[in-house]
Amino acid sequence: MSFQFTRPDNFPPIIKNIIIINVLVWLAQLVFDSQYNLTNLFALWPVIPGELRSQLLMEGVITDAQTFKPYQIATHFFTHSPQNMFHILFNMFGLWMFGRQLESVWGHKRFLLYYLACGVGAAALHMLIQYFRAEALLTALHSNNESAIMRNVGALGSMVGASGAVMGIMAAFAFYFPNTELYMGFFPMPIKAKWLILGYAALDLFGGVARASNDNIAHFAHLGGAITGFIIVLVWNKSNRRTLY
Repeated sequence: MSFQFTRPDNFPPIIKNIIIINVLVWLAQLVFDSQYNLTNLFALWPVIPGELRSQLLMEGVITDAQTFKPYQIATHFFTHSPQNMFHILFNMFGLWMFGRQLESVWGHKRFLLYYLACGVGAAALHMLIQYFRAEALLTALHSNNESAIMRNVGALGSMVGASGAVMGIMAAFAFYFPNTELYMGFFPMPIKAKWLILGYAALDLFGGVARASNDNIAHFAHLGGAITGFIIVLVWNKSNRRTLY
């Protein structure tokens, strides 16, 4: 791949349309959730081992609507928490802030392909980790280990949000523009993009391993999006040794 510097469009079309879709879905959730339960319908639910799934369905702990459906891989990262406006606000701001330069240099089709691939990669790693946690939950239920049950009961929860795909966008930005200095409102000094993204990834790794009881962030989805994005840009640039700054 070869690049030339172009001034990024303030609102390139793919980013603009992704934001519009996300906002429209979020507004639909606000209006119709009580009637149609759109958030649960569009959320990504875990793949639960057969024995545990049957037991939970029989005991009424979950319903069939709270189990994995293939279409959720696509719908979950256009869906956000209707109770938390900052969830969609921060994700869409991150998409715009880090994605507009990438769409300008990649082109619209490649950028869209990349964004969707990162969303799927985020879902894949999240689902894999949730499956292992569900197996640990089943073992804990068999042994009546209450502490292990509490540690792994989160395996039954759903996930919504574009954070994983946005983390992929941030990973690509750090790859192409590693020394770009960014000013974060909570940090008094500029920080280079490569250190910012590595810092976010480290926090997600720690958060995913620690699994604090009050933490409802899908840390491994973030990591899945970043890892997927990094692999893609490595493949795309395997014959191109130039780095953008």
